[in-house]
Amino acid sequence: MDGSPFLLGGMISTTLLILAMASSKSGWYDAHATFYGDMQGKETMQGACGYGDLFKQGYGLETTALSAALFDGGLSCGACFKIKCVNDPHWCIPDAGTITVTATNFCPANYSKPTGNWCNPPLQHFDLSMPMFVKIAHYKAGIVPVQYRRVGCHRRGGVKFEMKGNPYWVLVLVFNVGGVGDVWNVKIKGSNTRWIQMSRNWGQNWDVGVVLVRQRLSFQVTTRDRKMIQFHDLAPAHWHFGQTFEGKSNF
Repeated sequence: MDGSPFLLGGMISTTLLILAMASSKSGWYDAHATFYGDMQGKETMQGACGYGDLFKQGYGLETTALSAALFDGGLSCGACFKIKCVNDPHWCIPDAGTITVTATNFCPANYSKPTGNWCNPPLQHFDLSMPMFVKIAHYKAGIVPVQYRRVGCHRRGGVKFEMKGNPYWVLVLVFNVGGVGDVWNVKIKGSNTRWIQMSRNWGQNWDVGVVLVRQRLSFQVTTRDRKMIQFHDLAPAHWHFGQTFEGKSNF
């Protein structure tokens, strides 16, 4: 996730923010992009959003890690971005068009060196999987200027819930979310309980310290745009930890 040798002083950071504000009038925001891992994408698995095996969960290699300014403490996990390489004819691939990626990981800030800290606040930065980076820029570029915008996520099937934890503590990974993609609130309901507010543990893992074994489980999911779907009796009373349940609808 290392960047380039160019110095990022306060003046350059301010300039980037001004450019981002200007470009936002057209719906596109200025940022930079690097890549991590190789063409097989093994390094992109098990990221900070908690998705685990991105192939099994439907995200594949069309993914990105986000800098702190975009990651929003993990609330942006699952969001989709359209990205294009701009303003660098030497490194941008001509007529490459755009790529669409899902946020599945975090690009941490690095304060140990004076230059190349592209993921440090307040910079907006995408650390793409290598297969996505080489669709828009030449491999040897290392880092390129890009423009991005949020777009809707198109998923196959319904929202999915992976059950983790123990009999006294339930941890649920919510994934395969369409629409805006990023989940902002989750509630759970056992067949013997009312709706219970869950807390975001990390990434898109949500937890609650309540005994819910041997109960049918329902879920209520709210995304960033305040749209909400309830999944009634999705898990049967004989559900087990390690199972994944798929809803019949999506955003």
